[in-house]
Amino acid sequence: MNVKEIWNKIASHYVLLNLFAMAVVIVLLCVAVKFGLDLYTHHGEGIAVPELKGMSYHKARLLLEEEGLNIIVSDSGYQKTMPADCILAQTPGVGTKVKAGHAIYVTVNSPSSPTFAIPDIVDNSSYREAEAKLMAMGFRLTEPQRVVGEKDWVYGIISRGRRVSNGDRVPIDYPLTLMIGTGSYDEEDSVLYEYVEPTYEADPAAGMNEKQPTGDVDEFIEVTAP
Repeated sequence: MNVKEIWNKIASHYVLLNLFAMAVVIVLLCVAVKFGLDLYTHHGEGIAVPELKGMSYHKARLLLEEEGLNIIVSDSGYQKTMPADCILAQTPGVGTKVKAGHAIYVTVNSPSSPTFAIPDIVDNSSYREAEAKLMAMGFRLTEPQRVVGEKDWVYGIISRGRRVSNGDRVPIDYPLTLMIGTGSYDEEDSVLYEYVEPTYEADPAAGMNEKQPTGDVDEFIEVTAP
């Protein structure tokens, strides 16, 4: 059997028909698996997540329970303009399709502003460094108060008329005032040295022209040898 005869057998209608039938079966099998999985997992079906932002936690919980969903508080925040216990954020977002029993994670507004510890900046950093640290934490700074000391060095912090120190916890909505040096010093802080010329008094025993310095003088008696 030569090569031509072998090729004719391979290219016969029977072989080609079998190959085509096998390809069709594979395609149909893939399509069936896809649709079967979609039907089993209810793909494209679900409950649309409602809008919860701005709603009270109690009302949001009742709404989700009616839809067959659960609610979990994952975090808390603080917005002064929003009422306490209202929803600030939610995950998944509005309109997302989820299955029954799925948990919706929410961030709830705190009834009071959170407090943060003052970092180690008093007498340990410059004005720019302290300003950057406090603003990154979310504090609001007022015009700094100038005090006597090294220029732009932080000597203290004032919050609502009270001095606070490193480690003190202060509500985030309390404005802070930094006490920074002006670069000048009080005269009391510097020591002035002044030369004072000593005064002399006349010594009667030595004559009017000879003067001895005033002050305590050790008195002694000269004893001559016998």
